[in-house]
Amino acid sequence: MPENLKEKKENLLLNSERPTRVLTKTSHSQGEDQPLNKTTGSPTNKLIEKHQGAKTVFKKFGRMNWPLDTRPLNKSLVKDDKWKKTDETQEKRRSFLQEFCKKYSGMSRPQSQLFHMVSRIYVEDKHKVLYCEVPKAGCSNWKRILMVLNGLASSAYNISHDTVHYGKHLKKLDSFDLKGIYTRLNTYTKAVFVRDPMERLVSAFRDKFEHPNSYYHPVFGKAIIKKYRPNACEEALINGSGVKFKEFVHYLLDSHRPVGMDIHWEKVSKLCYPCLINYDFIGKFETLEEDANYFLQLIGAPKELKFPNFKDRHSSDERTSTQVVRQYLKDLTRTERHLIYDFYYLDYLMFNYTTPFL
Repeated sequence: MPENLKEKKENLLLNSERPTRVLTKTSHSQGEDQPLNKTTGSPTNKLIEKHQGAKTVFKKFGRMNWPLDTRPLNKSLVKDDKWKKTDETQEKRRSFLQEFCKKYSGMSRPQSQLFHMVSRIYVEDKHKVLYCEVPKAGCSNWKRILMVLNGLASSAYNISHDTVHYGKHLKKLDSFDLKGIYTRLNTYTKAVFVRDPMERLVSAFRDKFEHPNSYYHPVFGKAIIKKYRPNACEEALINGSGVKFKEFVHYLLDSHRPVGMDIHWEKVSKLCYPCLINYDFIGKFETLEEDANYFLQLIGAPKELKFPNFKDRHSSDERTSTQVVRQYLKDLTRTERHLIYDFYYLDYLMFNYTTPFL
């Protein structure tokens, strides 16, 4: 499947972080955890019955307590003492995020926006895992791992990029009905892997704008160049190639962007809702292999399964490191760097990242 079609499907505008009050989504009311009911009568009656049934289920789960408390990690499957330091770090991260959310989160219960909130979460039923996808934080290799855990592949090392992202082999949590979503949120091990926001931003820019791309250049590149590059040449306006990092930052910080947001540089707080969905495991890209392999121990994955460490695309490029980020930030003013920090402020605070290169 061509990348441009995939990207168009995935990169819808993300809703506001604050839930609205009344919204019932009926299109998911026939997920696999809810048997299909036979209805009689006209198509209109069927639609009415379906809508009323969804409202009933929605109200039922609206009365239930949202899982506000983080459960202790089940460490019964971890047999090796070498994970002691990793475990201590993990407990600190969990505690920090929980305390942050208790102190600063003033959001109401989110049933009204539940389907949107869980739309980035992948489901692995065999090992009872929920993984929230954060692009540019190891998500491609995590999808490979989920495919192996699901029995869809024998090794994470022989799954291509296109198979991972365009194959539709993995289920997402919003494909289930309300009962299926709620049950999994309360009983499965929920994981999110994050990355320093500035580093993730630069990584996304390098990936999407410094290499040929049949979706990002014509959709984002053309709009960015047209608005933020004075006297742009005709070729750049036609193909959208050659976007500069400073232009990209101007787009990011513009409250009247010429084109919407994108999952690859959207805030984690809007992708995974970590103050509303209480994640049991918080991994970081900076310690990706160590965190990921400890997580595999926790869920009882096969002993031979290890997190892959290869670069998914553009393997000849240097990885986006602190040093690489500094080179890109040289083109920005101090004010622009501060504004990027302000944009990702919640992500910096939630996951205890230090103030970037300001």
